[in-house]
Amino acid sequence: MTTPTVLSLGNMLVEVMRVELDQPLDRPGTFVGPFPSGDTPIYIDAVARLGCSAGFVGAVGDDDFGRCLLERFRRDGVDFSCGRVLADHTTGVAFVAYFRDGSRRFLYHWRHAAAGQLSPEYVDPAYVGGARWLHVTGCNLAVAEGPRQACYRALDLVSPKARVSFDPNIRPEVLTVEQVRALCAPAIARADVILPSLGEAAMLTGAASDEEGCRQWAAQGKTVVLKQGPRGCRIFQGEVDLCVPGLAVEEVDPTGAGDCFCGGFTVATLEGLDLAAAGRFANAVGALAVTQKGPMEGAPTRAEVEALLRRG
Repeated sequence: MTTPTVLSLGNMLVEVMRVELDQPLDRPGTFVGPFPSGDTPIYIDAVARLGCSAGFVGAVGDDDFGRCLLERFRRDGVDFSCGRVLADHTTGVAFVAYFRDGSRRFLYHWRHAAAGQLSPEYVDPAYVGGARWLHVTGCNLAVAEGPRQACYRALDLVSPKARVSFDPNIRPEVLTVEQVRALCAPAIARADVILPSLGEAAMLTGAASDEEGCRQWAAQGKTVVLKQGPRGCRIFQGEVDLCVPGLAVEEVDPTGAGDCFCGGFTVATLEGLDLAAAGRFANAVGALAVTQKGPMEGAPTRAEVEALLRRG
């Protein structure tokens, strides 16, 4: 079995979103979609579009939404040979409403959909063991026991020589902070690269600030990339504390930008770019991701990233 360079696993969803701002989900209104989605599918699709060999482990239903996701993977070159199509479950879906203050409201069908059936038996030792990079996220550790154990199994099976990245992407609204820390601890312990959003490093470490939490992880030998949205990112590695400014674009839809950013940082690191160049490359990938409606629609090609970097 030939393993792609980069692997991820987890929630496969489509997204259906409100067309207009300030239309809550408990009222009749117009939607647009479906768009392929899910945090780790967005990540792995971004990796593939940037020209890196990529594979994914997950599940969809034998339905139109599942075909929507699998067609995107096929088009962009994501290997799904260890994934499943489940005849007795429907594909996961997220309904999304946007508001003028920048907030979003999500309604998920996930835990009891095909995505929630991911289990350790999906994780093939030979497939995972041959990868050079594994990416996992906190939301897949939190949704249900099956996906959680699948992620833990992948962390156990990945080669000691491979790099592991962890995006916390988890909120304490439905779990206590103590529960979140316990769920994430095995992934943080194995991770070489941690990519928190604002608030997550402080929450997971108990530090007084994100900066202090990131420095704690960096002192443990990890590369820590604090995602700061339009402001870019801040990278901590050993004694290094590096701010990499963002790139100006016109925002259309922010969903998926952080996942695309993570994909960009993975590809840049695998290609041997230094921290500053890797951060700038990832910033460009994340910036372009917000320029199209739909969480995967803005995931850029290598040529598009290079063009934005040239413009500065």
